[in-house]
Amino acid sequence: MNRSFIKQAFLLLFLFGGILLNVSAQSKSSLQNKKKKLQEEIQYTNKLLEETEKTKKSSLSQLQQLNKKISSRQILIQTIEQEINLLNDSIKIQIANVDSLELNLTDLKAEYAEMVRKAYRNRSDYNKLMFLFSANNFNQAYKRLNYFQQYARFRQEQAERIKKEQIKIDKQIKLLEAIRKSNEGLLKAELNEKNVLASEKSKKENVVSSLKGKEKELKAQLDKKRKDQKKVNAAIERIIAEEIRKAREAAAKKGKSEKGFPMTPEARELSNSFTANKGKLPWPVSEGVIVSKFGNNAHPTLSNVTVENYGVDISTRKGNIGRASFEGTVSNVIIIPGQGKVVLVNHGEYFTLYSYFKEVFVSSGDKLTTKQDIGVLMNESGENTSTMHFEIWKALQSGKASKLDPASWIYKN
Repeated sequence: MNRSFIKQAFLLLFLFGGILLNVSAQSKSSLQNKKKKLQEEIQYTNKLLEETEKTKKSSLSQLQQLNKKISSRQILIQTIEQEINLLNDSIKIQIANVDSLELNLTDLKAEYAEMVRKAYRNRSDYNKLMFLFSANNFNQAYKRLNYFQQYARFRQEQAERIKKEQIKIDKQIKLLEAIRKSNEGLLKAELNEKNVLASEKSKKENVVSSLKGKEKELKAQLDKKRKDQKKVNAAIERIIAEEIRKAREAAAKKGKSEKGFPMTPEARELSNSFTANKGKLPWPVSEGVIVSKFGNNAHPTLSNVTVENYGVDISTRKGNIGRASFEGTVSNVIIIPGQGKVVLVNHGEYFTLYSYFKEVFVSSGDKLTTKQDIGVLMNESGENTSTMHFEIWKALQSGKASKLDPASWIYKN
């Protein structure tokens, strides 16, 4: 293959490799941030599990926390694998860069060697003087002298280029070694995470096995929870429908016949502000992990049983304080026997719901600011952690309301 073509190919690869390395660096930074968040999540879940396990009995909370930790660790392992793949790509690029630099260095050395040979053949000062004095005129002699000087400078520059190219190669080799060491560290971390994951899965199997003997009790708990959920759901729908009715009546008195949910300019501004903060709403607790997602979830132990979740369940430390995710007005405080107190907050056409309080600090009509404390979370009998149940509703043009997935609204790191 033509040597010139090889050099051009290496040059293109070198330039393209530089672009890829920049992209890789950005991707690596993103993966490292994701990895850090997952590690913090696992660490926090570990703390919750330590508290849960102090009760010396298996529970659904313990199983939910274990499931969350296993899920987070699996994603962590996938993230580490992605980082390893990125480093492997970086290694290939660095090897290509070194090859390109070494090829260029070989050419520079060959050119320099040829110059040295020519200089050796014409090393006689007498020959140089004869060459100068044989000029036809002064101008020609000056040009010949200038040639000698330029040739000497060129040789010096060529020697400097060789040194610089060698320094570049040494740097690239050091960088390559650093990437390889980093890769080795990630491979060890991945193996360690896989070993821990296997241990956690084994622990989960023990908890599941322990809970299998409590199926009757678990089914009774699930039936009660579903009934309580239906009560809360019906109550929320009535409250929102009533607010829509009142808003329509107020609009009618002003001679306006509006459909949907008529709002004052202030309420409309609040609603628009709530919409603009999608993905940035503060969590309804200062710390915690989501252990049950929005929508249908498979029951942790009961086969072929799904549990519909109208919001998200956040596991947090025992007796933690619940807080408002956005400024608004308390629409109602509902008491559900056995499930504690529920607080509904209005944000224009949006409503947020906070459940499982043993004590609340607010009443209907209270104006709340973002992150304002709402109440103290309860903990189930014998449990050493608490759960925050959080929902988001939106009033519709039809006069009804729909439930939204809170996970897409609250802040993500």
